[in-house]
Amino acid sequence: MTLDVPRIRARVAELLAEYAIPSAAIGVLQDGELTELALGVKNVETREPATTDTVYQCGSMTKTWTALAFMQLVDEGKVDLDEPVRTYLPGFAVADPEAGAKVTPRHLLYHTNGIEEAYGDPGEGDDVCARMVENIADAPQVFPLGHTHGYSAALGYAILARILEVHDGACWDDIMQHRLFEPMGLTSTNSRHEQVDEARAATGHLIRSLDEGPIVTPVRYLPRAFGPGGNITSTSREVLATAHLLLNDGTAPSGKRIVSAESVREMLRSRVPVPDPHMFGPAWALGLIVCDWRGETVYATDGSTIGQNARLRLLPDANTAITMLTNGGPRESFYRKVFNEILTDLGAVTIPDLPAPDATLNLDLSRYEGVYGRPGARYEVSAESGKLYLTLVLDPMQAEFLQKPDRIRYELLPVSETHFLMPSTDPLEDTQTVAIYDFTNGTAQYLHTNCRVNPRQR
Repeated sequence: MTLDVPRIRARVAELLAEYAIPSAAIGVLQDGELTELALGVKNVETREPATTDTVYQCGSMTKTWTALAFMQLVDEGKVDLDEPVRTYLPGFAVADPEAGAKVTPRHLLYHTNGIEEAYGDPGEGDDVCARMVENIADAPQVFPLGHTHGYSAALGYAILARILEVHDGACWDDIMQHRLFEPMGLTSTNSRHEQVDEARAATGHLIRSLDEGPIVTPVRYLPRAFGPGGNITSTSREVLATAHLLLNDGTAPSGKRIVSAESVREMLRSRVPVPDPHMFGPAWALGLIVCDWRGETVYATDGSTIGQNARLRLLPDANTAITMLTNGGPRESFYRKVFNEILTDLGAVTIPDLPAPDATLNLDLSRYEGVYGRPGARYEVSAESGKLYLTLVLDPMQAEFLQKPDRIRYELLPVSETHFLMPSTDPLEDTQTVAIYDFTNGTAQYLHTNCRVNPRQR
């Protein structure tokens, strides 16, 4: 089926206004044919229009590029996914001796390493990955190695990048240019913010209230520590060039082989379960999320920086990929509405709704009560009058800037014995999902939401 571009453009314009998101660049790749559109403005202060050549920050979508470069190293026989990291980084250590000795690249790609992101301030130099690895010698375990999935925003992929650096004798940024961007012909994609063409760059925006509307973010770029896990900028067209590679056994749109077909198959089929399967997907592969859309397997890679967001969905059965880059949000309901409009036009499977609460469940609420958290995150779960509540504790400075209270209370609506919906009364927030699980000691040991895991503190 053919995409009705005028209809999609009109609908996206309505949704941008509804969600107060300044702009969106959208690309659709179907059977090798590319369709692009862009709407809105790059910056609400300058009012410059966004185009299909506008460059956006891709956030954690970067991890998929880093994973591809690492799989090239696998193709070359230089590394093995299941050999200890210490094989390639002699002296690698964390606080837990067993984790330090046994953690593998596959653990890092899966986000099952469990190492706390306690890497200190590694600076902004080319040695940032090396310093991060040095700084985690005393980093504790959030959970035992391989015990569960818990997203690592920066550290896990920085360790992978350091292995690449030691092998190639260059910093990660230069490795990405030589191994991926140049061979793939990605002339608008890079990882150093000072190399971004400011005339083409979208500016990030935050939304504190619908009345105020979007405001320019006070922090334009993520620190360099997030590089291998979050600092790539690109266009919708070049994001889809990477999608083409994953849909076509490792070959770029030019026909040039970038990574082996076997490595691409390994990236797609090797996976671990995700404790909270409802928001993104039930499993995590090597640098990709695995989604189940009404029985069809779809792969995803997403990213968010401070005011910019990226979404990519790969539908191998339909030989289709869809991407959307925005400079406001993130809002999952916005992405779902836009993508479902496109998917419906294409006659493809659509994104399923979140599950409904199960009112028949009779849970022992005391098993869930407690405080869960990590440095910078605290969740208090309590029972009251037969209902379960979660209180999110915000950093006071963050709360003041966002014009929110520093304690926000949500009711948890059970979907199963371990999964809950967390609706919000705030019009700027979508319903979220939460997993509270692992009753090894009689009470839940972990709370998992937005891919992050938070162990019980008390």
